[in-house]
Amino acid sequence: MAETSVRLGDGLTVSPLGFGGMALTPVYGGVDPAEALKTLNHAVDAGITFIDTADIYGGGSNEELISLLLKERREEVQLATKFALVGSPADGYRDVRGDAAYVRHAVDASLKRLDTDVIDLYYMHRRDLRVPIVETVEAMAELVQLGKVKHLGLSEVTAEELAEAHAVHPIAAVQSEWSIWSRDVERNVVPAAARLGVGFVPYSPLGRGFLTGTVDASSLGENDFRRRIPRFAENAFDANQGVVAAVQAVATELAATPAQVALAWLLSQGKRLGLSVVPIPGTRKTHRIDENLGALALNLSQAQLDALDQAAVAVVGSRSADPRWVSEGRE
Repeated sequence: MAETSVRLGDGLTVSPLGFGGMALTPVYGGVDPAEALKTLNHAVDAGITFIDTADIYGGGSNEELISLLLKERREEVQLATKFALVGSPADGYRDVRGDAAYVRHAVDASLKRLDTDVIDLYYMHRRDLRVPIVETVEAMAELVQLGKVKHLGLSEVTAEELAEAHAVHPIAAVQSEWSIWSRDVERNVVPAAARLGVGFVPYSPLGRGFLTGTVDASSLGENDFRRRIPRFAENAFDANQGVVAAVQAVATELAATPAQVALAWLLSQGKRLGLSVVPIPGTRKTHRIDENLGALALNLSQAQLDALDQAAVAVVGSRSADPRWVSEGRE
């Protein structure tokens, strides 16, 4: 029987799969707000109560969209949002702010857009290298004392940065990219999180759609930000079809879908490496939510896990246009 809840760090309990809100912004193309709200409600109806957003998504419009869900269903949702990036995913980021004044400003702006009194999990979206991480986390901890935030999280930090932050205030979760084709976090960050009792929230667990086998390089829109990611470049895109083929082969064996296999692999990795893992796939389509939830009942054999591991070794290209932007480039 599939789990109905998962305990991350610092006592935060969430649904075993979350929902990544960035998909409901124009970063992958146009969005119908009514359909987006329908998708969010369907997620909660289906049992996904861990909803993830950020102040930067849609320039704040994603938080405003989620406020419409919270207006009717706040008690059913564990709400996560983030601060620190200045700019937008579509147009590029102008700055990263981790100073205490910005932390205080950002949380109040998010609370207003979300139209709620408290954020369940508040992440530092990216590290401001000009500010010691201890100072940023001290400012975040003040928000807990003020009752504006319940738990703290960090995104794309190194193992050392996580340890420094956790010494200031318990960290409930690290959110970083982690999937079959993005495994750099397993070297240092994942073991550190396991050692400290911090949960892990993988974003882009389906490789920004690539692992599902539904992404065609020629069909990416002009404004699709995946065009800036090296492993989506034409030569790398073709070379990386090997990992897609491996996922599809396992899916065929299990009468499952590639998305379900990719998510089940992550859940299996969490058990193997000794920490709670809650992936947050995003989608605009309600039937994909139901499909993703099917991963919770999927069991991969050791032979299937070995086949996926072997395919992952051959992946070409960085997961980020600027490796310094993610933990991999600072380890």
